[in-house]
Amino acid sequence: MTPESYSQLTDPRTAAVRRSVRCGRHAEISTAVAAARSGATRWAALTPKERAIRLTRLADLVEQHEEAFLVAERAGTGKPTAEAAQEFALSVELIRYYAWAVRTATGPAAGQFVAGHESWVRWEPLGVVAAIVPWNYPLLMLAWRCAPALAAGNAVVAKPAETTPDSAELLAGYAAEILGADVLHVVTGDRDTGRLLVESAVDAVAFTGSLAGGADVARRAGVRRVSLELGGNAPAVVLPDAPRETYAELAAAATYNAGQSCAAPARVITLWENYEEVVRGLAEAMAQRRAGRDFGPLNNADQADRYDRILKQSHGRVVDPADPVIASGEETGFWRPAVVLADVPGDDPAVVEEVFAPVLTVQPATDLTEAVRLANSQPQALAASVWSTGLDSALDVARDLNAGEAWVNCHLVQTAELPHGGRGASGHGTDLSTLALHEYQRPKTITVRLGQR
Repeated sequence: MTPESYSQLTDPRTAAVRRSVRCGRHAEISTAVAAARSGATRWAALTPKERAIRLTRLADLVEQHEEAFLVAERAGTGKPTAEAAQEFALSVELIRYYAWAVRTATGPAAGQFVAGHESWVRWEPLGVVAAIVPWNYPLLMLAWRCAPALAAGNAVVAKPAETTPDSAELLAGYAAEILGADVLHVVTGDRDTGRLLVESAVDAVAFTGSLAGGADVARRAGVRRVSLELGGNAPAVVLPDAPRETYAELAAAATYNAGQSCAAPARVITLWENYEEVVRGLAEAMAQRRAGRDFGPLNNADQADRYDRILKQSHGRVVDPADPVIASGEETGFWRPAVVLADVPGDDPAVVEEVFAPVLTVQPATDLTEAVRLANSQPQALAASVWSTGLDSALDVARDLNAGEAWVNCHLVQTAELPHGGRGASGHGTDLSTLALHEYQRPKTITVRLGQR
């Protein structure tokens, strides 16, 4: 096996190599895309009802094999079982949701918009969609992208992250059994595999990952449809009248999945009058969240190095972190503690870079106007939250936050029915809700002249 064609996978709990996977190259990708092209024709010819029935059966089959998926998820991520089980349930729910949504979603109305002519709009699938998904939620992000694309009538060639292909390989096997051959393909590999897939004869690309990766995808995709979700560095504005559970809720959200979530809170902003109380409250709450007990390791060596580098370069004050609770035999894993950084300047590396780890920075503002300015000071604009028992001021701040999703007195609360998507450096496009179906469809207007004999 050569480094050019195989990739070694590590267990983030131990950093030990656990297996190798083949890296797809031109031959594998061309074969997968050609097969998907054939499968797309047959799949798109099914009625929405027929696709919905098959997708529901797929969800049922996946649900029956929960244990296998939990093992696969934990192998590549090191997540606690409870986290993996929660994300597994959400993934199954998404497949069922889009099986229903494709039968109920509506488009522009039909009618006589021009005198003497009847018009209507057909929503047609794009064809073959390349779905490139990250390592932080291997199965869930696959479901976010694949469920609406498949429901809309497309075939999908999915490329999971290099470190976490396990769940995708399982899902592809069950999909072949239920949806039919060539409807969902999985090509494993490294970044070169993803680049080759983007440049192949696919009709659209759905990418979730870094800003640099998204820019590269957009350049390689050219004029083809691209949907991008590129990270968050999300602010949380804590006002002096924030509810008492604010600190515990923020700590839980910041450490869920070891903080490796694009929408996780990263930058806490409060008013000067409340600054020391917020720092103290967050530090106490974060100290209760222990790596190895309450959340898992970082995913890979690069991510652990990123955490170490940013904290070393930061000018912030580290406030009383709690040491990880590491199981015997896992001392060499990518475990990192939850950290609060106080007194950080606006240009601090921990502020301007998305740490993507269990780290919260705290910045003071003189008033609400400056608080909103600080919250909106970074180019990412995916998610944000505001914490206050005063509904009017909270809703005013939520309105002014530059984000695709804003929460009041909660964070990371999501459901299949509500859209999720970014602005600015967080990309564009919509995940979740019936709106996501249109990411993978194109409208065709048909107009008929009436009265012809």
